[in-house]
Amino acid sequence: MKINTLSDHLKSTYGTKVYKLSLSSGCTCPNRDGMIGTGGCTFCSEGGSGDFAAAFTDIDIQIAEAKKYVDSKFPKNIRSKDRRYIAYFQSYTNTYGDPERLKKLFLKAASHPEIVAISIGTRPDCLGPLILDMLTEVDKEKPVWVELGLQTIHKKTADHIRRGYPLETFERAYDDLKKRNFKVIVHVILGLPGETKEDMLETVQYLAGRDPVPDGIKLQLLHILKGTALAEEYEESPFHILSLDEYCDIVVDCLKILPKETVIHRLTGDGPKRLLIEPRWSADKKHVLNMLNKAIAEA
Repeated sequence: MKINTLSDHLKSTYGTKVYKLSLSSGCTCPNRDGMIGTGGCTFCSEGGSGDFAAAFTDIDIQIAEAKKYVDSKFPKNIRSKDRRYIAYFQSYTNTYGDPERLKKLFLKAASHPEIVAISIGTRPDCLGPLILDMLTEVDKEKPVWVELGLQTIHKKTADHIRRGYPLETFERAYDDLKKRNFKVIVHVILGLPGETKEDMLETVQYLAGRDPVPDGIKLQLLHILKGTALAEEYEESPFHILSLDEYCDIVVDCLKILPKETVIHRLTGDGPKRLLIEPRWSADKKHVLNMLNKAIAEA
């Protein structure tokens, strides 16, 4: 089975390898500061699901430091002046704050000529008219990608993980973004407590049936991390943890459902080894990716 990977998509679009710079917007989350809830979603670490992102400081400094970190990954034949990046605002909810402050921040990142797009992770309930207007202004300078954390379509699971919004909120935000022609990438977590394989595939089938379909999807393995509510839950009442074989099987079936025009941004994910409780097999990312690629090739 051939899939439409982000790496291939970026190389065909920009003619070169493109890497993400993990940056911080200095935002928090309404599911942490009491607006919706406190403590965040049960799986969310203190890093706000962005444990590898830079600390919040001047954006030019963040970009310079992030470039130093990723530049070793570029093929040696690509000169430094020809390297291209995506400014990725990952941690917490990056549209939760003063629209003017965020506009200045995103525009400053967009002003770097080597940055080809701005990718913004957020919640569907933090995309009101003022924020959408602000993102539209930024999109005039560099393409804006909006990454929406859906995780699951199932209300029982969403309530269990304290997601904090109904599916209708996702649908409204998704439609509002697509009406403005933003690229939308949706996050889905595989292996959430109590979910069957059929539940997970229903979430992916739901996304495949959207009109228009998502521009991209991130399939994320559930990580149980130290210091999270999920870790406490697992210690008190252990639930089923996907094996690597089970995970590969589910991912392959998800990919079979998705339309070819949806770019696959992620097949798994990173959990910081110092925090990882389960699945322990996920700590060997190279092995996991090799197994996933083998399963996909044989599908």
